Amino acid sequence: MRTPGQRAGLTRPTVVTAAREVLDDGASFSMRAVAGRLGVAPNALYSHVAGRDALLDAVLDDLLAALPSPVVGDPRAGLVDLMTATHDLLLAHPGLVPHFVARQGSRGPNAQRLGESMRSCLAAAGVLDRAAQDTAIRVLVVHAIGNAALGVTADGAPLPPDVLRATYAAGLSWLVDGALGSAAAVERRAPSVG
Repeated sequence: MRTPGQRAGLTRPTVVTAAREVLDDGASFSMRAVAGRLGVAPNALYSHVAGRDALLDAVLDDLLAALPSPVVGDPRAGLVDLMTATHDLLLAHPGLVPHFVARQGSRGPNAQRLGESMRSCLAAAGVLDRAAQDTAIRVLVVHAIGNAALGVTADGAPLPPDVLRATYAAGLSWLVDGALGSAAAVERRAPSVG
């Protein structure tokens, strides 16, 4: 017996793409809004996702699929390139940034792949302690999401894109240099994350 989603000719990628379009358009995110975009009843979506939060998580992780894993040969350049690409991706999809903040990032397979790539870069640079790696990854990800979310002047106006990117690049450089330049100190100070 076919599910409502199968009868409607939907696939999971089609549902995720429609959900991302709803978010990119700045519309209120709901199963009803996504179903409306697809021209189907909301129950057709449940053949492919468990609910609103699962669909939102799928959209956030799907967005991260566009990010390549960093090259470990030059760990600093790999981390900077990945985090710069992440920041640029967030700026290209401002409607998704509040959801990254609310969901505290993404936990799907693409997020895990990128996290492991970051961990490999950190290890190649001498940051071997897992707690120190976890701290560095968290700080770098929070910097990318936070800068994309809070890229405004003191009076609340959006920062010009070139200024936003420059301030992000400066902060990223400080963070990466701090993590890689003093691996032993970072390992001593890294709190255990459980």
